[in-house]
Amino acid sequence: MSEAGDLVVVGAGPAGMAAAATALHGGLRVTLLDAGPAPGGQFWRRPVRTAGPAAARAADPRHGRRTYRALSAALSAHRRTGRLTLLTDHHAWTAARAEDGFTVHAVDRGRAPEETAVALRAPALLVATGAYDRQLPFPGWDLPGVLTAGGLQALLKGGGVPAGARVVLGGTGPFLLPVAAALAAGGAKVAAVCEASGPSAWVRRPGPLLRCPARWAEAAGYAAALARHRVPVRTRTAITAAEGTGRVAAVRTALLDADGSPLPGTERTIAADTVGVGWGFVPQLDLLVTLGCPLADAGDGSMAAAVDGGQRTGVPGLYAAGETCGVGGAALAVGEGRLAAVSVLADLGAPGRPNPRRLAVGRAAVARHRAFARAVARAHPLPPGWSSWLTDDTPVCRCEEVTAGAVRSVCADGSAADHRQVKQLTRAGMGWCQGRMCGPAVHGLAAPGQPYAPAERLIATPLTLGALAGPGEPPSVPS
Repeated sequence: MSEAGDLVVVGAGPAGMAAAATALHGGLRVTLLDAGPAPGGQFWRRPVRTAGPAAARAADPRHGRRTYRALSAALSAHRRTGRLTLLTDHHAWTAARAEDGFTVHAVDRGRAPEETAVALRAPALLVATGAYDRQLPFPGWDLPGVLTAGGLQALLKGGGVPAGARVVLGGTGPFLLPVAAALAAGGAKVAAVCEASGPSAWVRRPGPLLRCPARWAEAAGYAAALARHRVPVRTRTAITAAEGTGRVAAVRTALLDADGSPLPGTERTIAADTVGVGWGFVPQLDLLVTLGCPLADAGDGSMAAAVDGGQRTGVPGLYAAGETCGVGGAALAVGEGRLAAVSVLADLGAPGRPNPRRLAVGRAAVARHRAFARAVARAHPLPPGWSSWLTDDTPVCRCEEVTAGAVRSVCADGSAADHRQVKQLTRAGMGWCQGRMCGPAVHGLAAPGQPYAPAERLIATPLTLGALAGPGEPPSVPS
């Protein structure tokens, strides 16, 4: 067990970096840990040393580069003074609450395959663990060559590797555009981008877009890049199946009606050796749920951490920022990270807090970006009729090979009303990913229209028994 100063920040993406820098500037001692090899998270992912120039281009944080460099410089300066402890390649697997604060249990995987157990204790804990790709299954989604849109981007950013020569992207949301543009710039042929929503939703509610001109300019840049590479964008269209023997060779697409069901007679087959699918993101809530943090409907089909105007959760001393509070992009995450750190400074009685005027500007920016995020969720909803794409033999849980038919069966007879009960009856979600891939889809089949909240997992990441055994007191299992 080691004392980690005044504040532990889990997650070194935009929110975690901003929170750590603000807390350090206010005089606190901070421990910042992340599962990656360097700060930056997925948005500011840096390429591996052996990657070529394509990775450098894809990973260049042109959106927020100045912010990234400023935060990196601030963290480096405080690290030299000894007030920041930066722990990379550290996977936090649970956290426990005590009267005097929190203990974060992690494993150091910096010398893999060796794992070293680490336990960090501090009076305040800030969770900024981000989010992960949400997937909706379809026939053939288990073929090699079908990836998440975020996985395609990670391969390109981390190693400069376009996952295929001819790619089709599908799903919904603005994230499809930068992935398509990066793949095209990296040399892949992007045969189509299939966006399930239509542009009319933005026309009906233009306010949040007009109040965020930088987002409009960003979208225009991606549109220009796609036009330059002659990438077709097909709206109100979804990938309804993947085909191939041994690996994906083609996808079937269809136009969607108002509820998201495929329109008969609109099917099309597109040759592809790689498919990237993304239906938005799901907040990574494992640590927060374990600590009893209340959740709230994020408005995009998922639950997120419920926080007040200062990013305080319902658990005293526990704060959350970034995508754990609802997906909204890097600018929002940075703003929330700063607000969370200001709250920590105030709650711990630290003297170094920003002046009220600067704080008000930061709060206004967060509110503006959060309104934009809500508008994105309204404009790019999950199609209510997506389950009509599934045949009964379509795998829903790939780890345990549970089919859509099996899930439908236990739901139809009233045995299961949510994904937790489906898990008990069918093993869906009991595999290696512990329901992170299939959980939202299983929940959508069992409780359509209800936001998805992950089941409580005391162990948030796979780890060895040796790491589980120490150091320090083992965490207690919540009742």
